[in-house]
Amino acid sequence: MGTVYDSIKPDHETFIREQHLFFVGTAAPDGHVNLSPKGHDVFRILSPNRVAYLDLTGSGNETSAHLSVLDRITFMFVAFEGKPLILRLYGRGKVVLPDTEEWEVLAPRFELMPGHRQMIVADIDIVKTSCGFSVPFYSYEGERETLLQWAGNKGEEKLTEYRKAKNATSMDGILTPIGKKFL
Repeated sequence: MGTVYDSIKPDHETFIREQHLFFVGTAAPDGHVNLSPKGHDVFRILSPNRVAYLDLTGSGNETSAHLSVLDRITFMFVAFEGKPLILRLYGRGKVVLPDTEEWEVLAPRFELMPGHRQMIVADIDIVKTSCGFSVPFYSYEGERETLLQWAGNKGEEKLTEYRKAKNATSMDGILTPIGKKFL
């Protein structure tokens, strides 16, 4: 059944790399809890206790807003094919914006896809596995390219306008790091 670890072990890293989808959970002290599914090859294990993902422009920016006021974050990976397993990474996260020194250090580890807006970096203190026995089987058919095509067609100037309108605050009115740039 479930086991708790203090870091990402080699078999965890292998499992994470095999997944096509992961989930990110955050919450502010007040307001709504957010759970976001993430696709594409955007997740990186930086060390046994540090991870990052390249965050793409979307219709909201809840994770970023939450991390700006409370740094707790959970990642979840689920086996939809093969041997059942659920793996969660618990830690403390932060937002890294383009045009910062940390971005320059991390960016070479990613393919910078159209619409990238920030990175989420987390220091992991607990890794927990659970059985996954009740998780149904799903077959992976491929990535949806819609977001990347949309961002590529929009161009950087219109993406900046979009982020100002849609990504500056959370649904609960919390100012995001991107939003602070527009002040």
